[in-house]
Amino acid sequence: IVGFITTIAGVGSLITLPILIFLGLPSAVANGTNRIALMMTAFSANMGFKSKGISTFPFSAYTGTCALMGSIIGAHIAIDINDAAFNKILSIIMILVILIIIFKPRIVSNDLSVRLTGKHLRLSCVVFFFIGLYGGFVNAGIGFVIMLFLHFYNRMNLVRVNATKVVIVLVYTIGAFLTFVFNDLVNYSYGICLAIGTVFGGWNASRFAVKKGEKVIKIFLVISVVIISIKLWFF
Repeated sequence: IVGFITTIAGVGSLITLPILIFLGLPSAVANGTNRIALMMTAFSANMGFKSKGISTFPFSAYTGTCALMGSIIGAHIAIDINDAAFNKILSIIMILVILIIIFKPRIVSNDLSVRLTGKHLRLSCVVFFFIGLYGGFVNAGIGFVIMLFLHFYNRMNLVRVNATKVVIVLVYTIGAFLTFVFNDLVNYSYGICLAIGTVFGGWNASRFAVKKGEKVIKIFLVISVVIISIKLWFF
């Protein structure tokens, strides 16, 4: 189900991370376990784009490396914070992400004059360090921020945005995941089951390109996230 939602609406971690917490995992373990599914999804998407010859190398390599450095710091912050504080922070993040989903600017799909070198590359590296910092800490909803930045600042079209996003997410997620692994904060049985389910759900969702489906999924997502965030905060 989450794989289906992720493919249609793009914010699966808003559901998977609280579910892992509700299943009884400590917040840090849930956070580390969730990275297995994130890596598998990003890897499969990256291979799909590569098979179509879509790449933004070396821009994606530079920004991915900066995001990787940020993610390691962010993961250490997530490890050190206590469960109650993390859950409250997560509930606030979930509401903020939902607001971004509802009010996000429209992304156009036509070709644009890209800005991937010089001062634009340097600023992008700085921005992606902080994106990686957040991604290492919790990751939930970061896909929207990455897409908006790549589109409106780097002037990429939607295809190149997604191709670049999956590379950056894959690189920094590996760094965050290894940080959780070295601290023994990953439940592999939950993580592998989650990853398999997510990939299978995403594959099925990709076969149903129905525009009405996106609207229904987003309504369901908004309601679910509001309920989950309340439970995280008060219970």
